[in-house]
Amino acid sequence: MSTTVENIQQQISENQILIYMKGTPQLPQCGFSAQTVQALMSCGERFAFVNVLDNPDIRAELPKVGNWPTFPQLWVEGELVGGCDIVVDMHQNGELEKLIKDAAQRAGTAEEGDNA
Repeated sequence: MSTTVENIQQQISENQILIYMKGTPQLPQCGFSAQTVQALMSCGERFAFVNVLDNPDIRAELPKVGNWPTFPQLWVEGELVGGCDIVVDMHQNGELEKLIKDAAQRAGTAEEGDNA
């Protein structure tokens, strides 16, 4: 049986663009998750998500894996991009769209709003 940390590592490695958030892209459960997923969706690419409210084990362990204490967390190509403030700043200066589009192009396929 795999551990929570192994599950997290597998999700990160299998999903080119992945957001760990409170709620879902269609129904965010916190303002920071809402802002982050809105910026991500504006890039127009498909991405996976994990609702940490439905996964308390992931919610407890992910901050240790990424060395990042809060949610949401955006991971692109296996690397932690950051949380709400970083993602929103990147969106406002145009960096986010380039990062996401480049990652999506390299990935080829994914499904928007897929559960990881």
